[in-house]
Amino acid sequence: MVPTIPTVRLNSGYEMPVVGLGTYARKADPGQFRQAVECALDAGYRHIDTASIYNNEEEVGEAINNKIKQGVVKREDLFVTTKLWNDRHAEKDVVPALKESLERLKLKYVDLYLIHWPVSVNNKGEDENIDHSETWRGMEQIVELGLARTIGVSNFNEQQLSKLLETVKIKPAVNQFEINPTFTAHNLVDFCKKMSIIPVAYTPLGLISEARPEFKGVDVIKTDPKLGEIAEKYKKSRAQIGLRYLVQRGIPVLPKSFTKSRIEENLNIFDFQLTDEEMKIVDGYNLNHRCVPGLAFKKYKNFPF
Repeated sequence: MVPTIPTVRLNSGYEMPVVGLGTYARKADPGQFRQAVECALDAGYRHIDTASIYNNEEEVGEAINNKIKQGVVKREDLFVTTKLWNDRHAEKDVVPALKESLERLKLKYVDLYLIHWPVSVNNKGEDENIDHSETWRGMEQIVELGLARTIGVSNFNEQQLSKLLETVKIKPAVNQFEINPTFTAHNLVDFCKKMSIIPVAYTPLGLISEARPEFKGVDVIKTDPKLGEIAEKYKKSRAQIGLRYLVQRGIPVLPKSFTKSRIEENLNIFDFQLTDEEMKIVDGYNLNHRCVPGLAFKKYKNFPF
């Protein structure tokens, strides 16, 4: 039986499922994204997150359209997110950039369009330092044109969000950034909520799932017995406990996987509730450790971290 996924209401009035499939991967075989999205839609996911820079919008769109044709889902039941890349921040470039994404996705509109990073760079890699208010005017145009139902940002810090909010006609509905048990980001999460902006977690498992050699030694969360006991109590995996922790904080999550069993597992977090004490234990794994430090953008003026 396909699970019913709770939703959160955005300030645009639309509902967003609190678990979505993230589709970023450093490397993937041809067809892997399509298979992952098809598998997710079969499992009950209704929220799919991609971006122009992921170079997978064609495969994501193919999967979505296949499942619509098969009668598994209707377009109106889906929530599709994509993102504007750093070289298209000029106001005149925003609408064309989304139109290109829509063509690749073979969709008439997306449910959410995000400014991917607060840095603007030309195709030579030089800092363009375009003011966010200019980019946002382009974002507002796409709502007026019906190309995106909701708009938001990603990787913006508190100061950048505050400054943007001074000039907007349409308020950002979402700020998508890294949040997980080893990077809890309480201050930015609280600020977003205070501003009626939904904080959405990418890399929501942090060091629970990352297996890169550079994280050796800081990833005690993988073996710590206290987390193991909580997982055992609920007959869940450590990853499911990590996702449940975020959802209980009111944070929608975008776990990524190519594995069918893991894709299904990541959705199976709504039949239990962590106690306040257990929430504190998971919160205690915070190391302020970013798995996605964005160092490639460190030289640019609007680098957010």
